Amino acid sequence: MDFSLRVNRKAIATDSSPDRDQQFRYISSLRTRFERQGLPIISVDTKKRELVGNFKNNGVKWDRTSVPVNDHDFRSDAIGVAIPYGIYDLLANRGSVFVDVSHDTAAFAAHSIAGWWKRDGADRYRRSRKLLILADTGGSNSCRAGAWKTELQTQLCNRFGLTVTVAHYPTGASKWNPIEHRLFSEISKNWAAEPLDSYRKVLNFIRNTCTRTGLTVAAYLDRRQYPTGISPDPEKVRRLRLKRHSTLPAWNYTIAPM
Repeated sequence: MDFSLRVNRKAIATDSSPDRDQQFRYISSLRTRFERQGLPIISVDTKKRELVGNFKNNGVKWDRTSVPVNDHDFRSDAIGVAIPYGIYDLLANRGSVFVDVSHDTAAFAAHSIAGWWKRDGADRYRRSRKLLILADTGGSNSCRAGAWKTELQTQLCNRFGLTVTVAHYPTGASKWNPIEHRLFSEISKNWAAEPLDSYRKVLNFIRNTCTRTGLTVAAYLDRRQYPTGISPDPEKVRRLRLKRHSTLPAWNYTIAPM
């Protein structure tokens, strides 16, 4: 009679923009243009915040016995928190993850991207002065956040002389952001059912993530403190060298160096 144990399946979209299809087509055209010229394309996002300590981690793994962990996930029992911000290089199939110990802010996001460019991108794309960033509409890289734009201007464009184009995925469409299924999902599978009881362990599992298609991942611990609730300097916002695209300008824009 076709009965079996089943789980709920997320398939009903409740928050969909009327411009969704147009934005997907525009992102596709941007990716094609940058790829044909050999220009760097990165997909960015923040992975789920993790408590560092002897806590349950979802998933299953092959083992002889179960690992005993704390029966409650109390923050007071944790060594700290791990907030992984990922950068996935589409052309190189390479990931870089910066693990923060404080808060997920625009300053942290921009600093992570700048760190990727300094450590990896600048060497791989030596002749490039342009960069395409694919991001979600919310979080630390929100399309509405002035701090995200001013931090990109200061930490990336001005510092390295890069012209940065940003294209945001529509609200409710973050699962199509390449980093989700090409990097973050692989990291989650790699550390499934493994208690993340130290920062070293977090970094090692990220670094050891790989796939048959050749994915490699670098990981770095960022111990800087990123305070929340800080509004960008109005003068910096006014001086932004930001040009919005004619197609869906709220989601697509380019920031040039000063």
